[in-house]
Amino acid sequence: MAAKFITRWYIKRWCRHLCALPSAVKRHFSHDAIQRIEAAIASSEALHSGEIRFAVEAKLSFLELIARKTAQQRVLEVFSELRVWDTAQNNGVLIYLLLADHDFEILADRGIHQHVGSAGWGQISHQMELMFRQGQFEAGVIYGISKISEHLIQHYPAKGENHNELPNTPVIL
Repeated sequence: MAAKFITRWYIKRWCRHLCALPSAVKRHFSHDAIQRIEAAIASSEALHSGEIRFAVEAKLSFLELIARKTAQQRVLEVFSELRVWDTAQNNGVLIYLLLADHDFEILADRGIHQHVGSAGWGQISHQMELMFRQGQFEAGVIYGISKISEHLIQHYPAKGENHNELPNTPVIL
């Protein structure tokens, strides 16, 4: 019984990914929405020394599907590719959204993670998930940025010159 369920799940997953078009990102995140998300990141980073990145991907590649890559595995690659780990205080945070799987991950570098912990990220993720399920993608991301910012302000408040270590522009993969 479990094998049938897993097989059906993978078939449905393959269909979602193969049928997903790059325009899916634009359907959920208009040009204006992307600009508002970028502005939310910039406003947030004026208040703390942390770095927040947002990346969205319509679907995985054929090879990634064959490898059965999950959003949880993909976020690690994106975290590395975007160099979120490369901040002076190890306080970078990535919000990664994989539209075809209806899945997302928040991945934080060790500096901020030691203060927030899995439970803290889980609380933020839970509310974001509820918003995404209601089709409120932009609002969900901006909510996540706001809540992540609260932790970064608490543990890494801006002091003196606040150098922007990473771009604020959302990344469409």
